[in-house]
Amino acid sequence: MSHVPTTSLTLVTTVFRKIFPAVNEELHKWRSQAEQIPNKELRTQALNSINSKRFHCQGGAVFALLAEEKWREAVRFIVAYQTISDYLDNLCDRSTSLNPDDFELLHLAMEDALTPGNECKNYYELRDDQDDGNYLKELVQTCQQVINRLGKREAVTVPLLRLEEMYANLQVHKHVKVDERIPRLTNWYEGNKEQAPTLSWYEYAAAAGSTLGIFCLASYALSDRMTEQLTKDVFHSYFPYMQGLHILLDYFIDQNEDIEEGDLNFCSFYTNNKEMRERFAYFIKQADQRVQSLPNSQFHKMIHHGLVGLYLGDKKVMTIEGGAGLARELLEISGGSAKFFHWNTKLYYKFNKKRSAG
Repeated sequence: MSHVPTTSLTLVTTVFRKIFPAVNEELHKWRSQAEQIPNKELRTQALNSINSKRFHCQGGAVFALLAEEKWREAVRFIVAYQTISDYLDNLCDRSTSLNPDDFELLHLAMEDALTPGNECKNYYELRDDQDDGNYLKELVQTCQQVINRLGKREAVTVPLLRLEEMYANLQVHKHVKVDERIPRLTNWYEGNKEQAPTLSWYEYAAAAGSTLGIFCLASYALSDRMTEQLTKDVFHSYFPYMQGLHILLDYFIDQNEDIEEGDLNFCSFYTNNKEMRERFAYFIKQADQRVQSLPNSQFHKMIHHGLVGLYLGDKKVMTIEGGAGLARELLEISGGSAKFFHWNTKLYYKFNKKRSAG
């Protein structure tokens, strides 16, 4: 695989034939390991994160194509890093702990995963559930091994850690006691809003909550094409608009679940569906403009339209009030390739449902 796809058809074909099977192999390995976790609670959350959030790894692994010949290494890193992210999210979301220090210590795993020289810690030190049979440590070390082999690693270290720090801060602030969440998030935004002055506090939080920029930087670095300029261009192309769009779409389809679970959902802060549609459209247009500066700009544009098609192809959209109408309008704004990905996503879900039923 020596070139990056430039059409929707070649992208979809490559992803379904090569990337998804490689993702499934990696996830199968981590699931087998998760099944051996001695502590029942940690085992449950590890397995739940893999079983219910597989599509996060599938979506993220599309960036492996930017690593060209080293795409398998990129898949290995992306699946391990995203599995850490999803597992920790479950531990914070579904845990009895509301301790910000606990969440901060857990998320040091994500910083260590990007920093090969760092020793693994006891990330569970501040919680009752402890023994994971080295599951988290091995995920971290897998990431470290790949990061250690990046070409021109020094060029990507700072932006990788900046994106990780924003992500970790978001996870800490949004999982504390319910009455502390919004004050913490708004204070955090006030201290950082010069980074994204066009965003509201909840849009900034959404933009911090994506791992796409990390996957893009790591994949380019694996291909040995990374330069200081490309690093800057990728960072500003992905943060805030591409990442913000990614997480807002994720929150959009999870609205009903989050109401049931009592989880914070950033889409609930829009005044109404009209304002939400306008802001989503703004994010789509801004992301479109920003990726023009990147090499493989057609690929990045397809990724961004693919996000729209992928998320709005989820059957949960139909359960949201006004969801179908908003999906239609956003697909119209995003154009033909988003509709193509939307159609393929629906087909993929349908095919896999039949296959698992069979």
